[in-house]
Amino acid sequence: MCNFYYGKESKLLVGKKKALPLNNNKEISFDHIEIISRKSKKKISINQISKLPKELKTKIFLDLKKITLKKKNFSNFNFQKLPNFMGVLNLTPDSFSDGGKFNKKSKGAKHALQMFKSGAKIIDVGGESTRPGSKTINKKIEWKRIEKILKQISKKIPISLDTRKSEIMKKGVKEGIKLINDVSGLKYDTQTVSILKKYKTPFVIQHSKGTPDNMQNKPRYNNELLDIYDFFEEKIKFLRLAGINHNNIIIDPGIGFGKNLKHNMSLIRNISIFHSLGFPILVGNSRKSFIKELSGTNDTKNRIGGTAASSIYLMMQGVQVLRVHDVNEMQQTLKVFKQLLRY
Repeated sequence: MCNFYYGKESKLLVGKKKALPLNNNKEISFDHIEIISRKSKKKISINQISKLPKELKTKIFLDLKKITLKKKNFSNFNFQKLPNFMGVLNLTPDSFSDGGKFNKKSKGAKHALQMFKSGAKIIDVGGESTRPGSKTINKKIEWKRIEKILKQISKKIPISLDTRKSEIMKKGVKEGIKLINDVSGLKYDTQTVSILKKYKTPFVIQHSKGTPDNMQNKPRYNNELLDIYDFFEEKIKFLRLAGINHNNIIIDPGIGFGKNLKHNMSLIRNISIFHSLGFPILVGNSRKSFIKELSGTNDTKNRIGGTAASSIYLMMQGVQVLRVHDVNEMQQTLKVFKQLLRY
């Protein structure tokens, strides 16, 4: 999908059948598609699809059906209103952005409630840092970091659990979490899929190349865009064979997880390719290193401008969920931007 329209112009074009709505949402639409292979790229208008060879045309119409179909809401997300914010709550001493800041139960709970009041649809709670270079911690330590705060806030606001460990997932489900966010792409723990199948909890599949301690050691791809797309296709097939048949799944291309600047830019600029998989897209762009590399701002807390700029771009590509640290600032950024489009 490419050549997007938003707001009043989008509604007008959809009404005239000159553009197709994303997820049956007339607020955002597109009138061109890009046909991508490992050898070539070709951009055509939606009106030219009928002139393509039969086999290719059939495949494109199947993809368009998934792209334009209304998404079922889950985990407190409303996929008809873009974007949904996932607030970040790191209960770790060594997170890349805010390590140690919210370790105390009272501070963590207060911050989680504040992010929810500011507009976050769900709060992503993590007790293990997965920043580049970080080491795996014992599951007992991880659970100890998050147990008290989960018990305190999971009945008050929707919680996503950021963990790679099946035992932590199981305990979190019993505390009432609404989403599991596994940055390993369900690869770290062999029991994860069994837990997801048993409890039917919605989850995020994130692409990650390598593990946190080595993922930034000269990551390589044949074609980062198509390699990661293929990863998701294969993972969904694997999950179906494993008996997970529901569609309460979100995909995350994993910005900064085994990617250099070129890879990250390619993914962000072409993020709409993942809509044809048929699942909501989540992107964690907040305070990431690509902002430092593009702007020269090294201090993670001073990357709000870069987070805001990339959030606008991602929203305009139809990304349904943005995982951010600064919920109030991002909410304000996109609220003003949307209003400007309406005038």
